[in-house]
Amino acid sequence: MTLTGLPNVGPKLAENLRRVGLETPEDFRAVGAREAFLRIRAQVDPTACFHQLTALAGAELGVPKKAVPAEKKAELRAFFDSL
Repeated sequence: MTLTGLPNVGPKLAENLRRVGLETPEDFRAVGAREAFLRIRAQVDPTACFHQLTALAGAELGVPKKAVPAEKKAELRAFFDSL
């Protein structure tokens, strides 16, 4: 499977992941959504938004971002707001 085979990962997000050294879904899963997001923000796109974080979390869970549980979204919001 390629990165774009993950839910929520289109060509742009896949390119961002590759640019931070995450070439495969396995690479991505090994670091997780939060670390991938932090790398993207630090190295590629300092304006990466909360929606990108939830897209990554959904990809990590294997679900569309709209299906990320509310409790998980609340955790992500707290994490995002702390940045």
